[in-house]
Amino acid sequence: MRALRIVAGVLVLSLAGCGVVPAPSEPGRSAGPTATATDTVTRSLRDVERYWKAEFPALTGGKRFRPITGGFHPYTERKPAPDCAGEATVYQPNAFYCPDGDFIAWDAQKLIPQLQQDYGPLLVGVVMAHEYGHAIQVRLGRTRQPTVVLEQQADCYAGAWLADVRAGHSTAFRKPTSGQLDNTVAGLLMLRDQPGTSARAQGAHGNAFDRIRAFQEGIQQGAKKCAGYDANNLQVTEVPFSDAREAESGGDLPYDKAITLLAQDAQAYWTRTFPDLADRQWQPVRVETFDGRAPSCADPDTTAGGAALYCRSGDFIAFDGQNLGPQLYDRIGDFAVGMLLGDLFARAAQDRRGASTSGRSGQLAVDCLAGSWTNDLLTRDQNGNDLRLSPGDLDEAVAALLAFGRGRDNGGVSAFDRISAYRKGVLEGLGICV
Repeated sequence: MRALRIVAGVLVLSLAGCGVVPAPSEPGRSAGPTATATDTVTRSLRDVERYWKAEFPALTGGKRFRPITGGFHPYTERKPAPDCAGEATVYQPNAFYCPDGDFIAWDAQKLIPQLQQDYGPLLVGVVMAHEYGHAIQVRLGRTRQPTVVLEQQADCYAGAWLADVRAGHSTAFRKPTSGQLDNTVAGLLMLRDQPGTSARAQGAHGNAFDRIRAFQEGIQQGAKKCAGYDANNLQVTEVPFSDAREAESGGDLPYDKAITLLAQDAQAYWTRTFPDLADRQWQPVRVETFDGRAPSCADPDTTAGGAALYCRSGDFIAFDGQNLGPQLYDRIGDFAVGMLLGDLFARAAQDRRGASTSGRSGQLAVDCLAGSWTNDLLTRDQNGNDLRLSPGDLDEAVAALLAFGRGRDNGGVSAFDRISAYRKGVLEGLGICV
């Protein structure tokens, strides 16, 4: 926790290829693929071309789509990728589009098999749709943007293709379940830049919060939205660490201090804003921790698998301080604990204003309200010693939402949808949640 603000890139760069090198630190969840990874890539790329054959004329006033001419090339350590722009490629677990040769290449030895095993074939399809998105940028003549804009535009194009898959038009994939969507989002979380990367850096792809935002915008608003991305209208939250001390700590406060300061900040936020939400004053809500066994409550409003709750009748917040809190902190970071507290305070706010926290609409309202507190942390005056976000904190919030529960086929609210609702609150503030 420290300082972070919304910025927009200004450096103009030309497209010179793209990588999606992952940095997995935890095992994913296998979707049980029946096809080899290479089969998945081939089917995905053919389906992406099917999509662009139909969609491209709508972006260009009727111009005909021209498929990639240089082919699709799997590579390994022993069989390298073709030269790109006259330079021999060096093996790395990667996938890229080469505009000079108009081809897509991917690591068939490590990267793609690993993604398919850990997160399922749908993520492989999304990665290929991302790379094909760079070919679309070349065909549209829109490559003179900061790298981070081009990368997130390609994420958005991948989302637009996935919307077509969800509509039942794909020849390669069935309509994905909410669980498959959540696995795909979990994979995108692993394909983010390392915290502290500057959005102005050449090769920057974006943090997970921004990449997932672009991906979801493509799904929800289509390729036309993606085509309009530029450095002047794209909200980018990725910034470097402010100093060496922050970089050394990874931006994380000590656990106990994080709990205290975050709870105090959330309390102060709702004290200031709740009158606008419910036309009455906010009364401080008590925050407790428990060791394994939750305190007695007649009407608990639970989250995180029952390991955290807002007690309506007792008007207090409580969470498992022996397991849940430390595990979120150790495995994800300090703002994963912040996301937990944000969720609990938002439940209290939603209940106190006389609105439901249950069902799809209630849960998404809670997530939006939690995001509104994050918006306050993100946009407040940078002077003084107030608590602020640091690079990586928004990614920690996204990871925490995934940890609280993936989508299931029982009609439950998916993490995919919860992240979207949270993002609205983060980027637009309390007013969008009302």
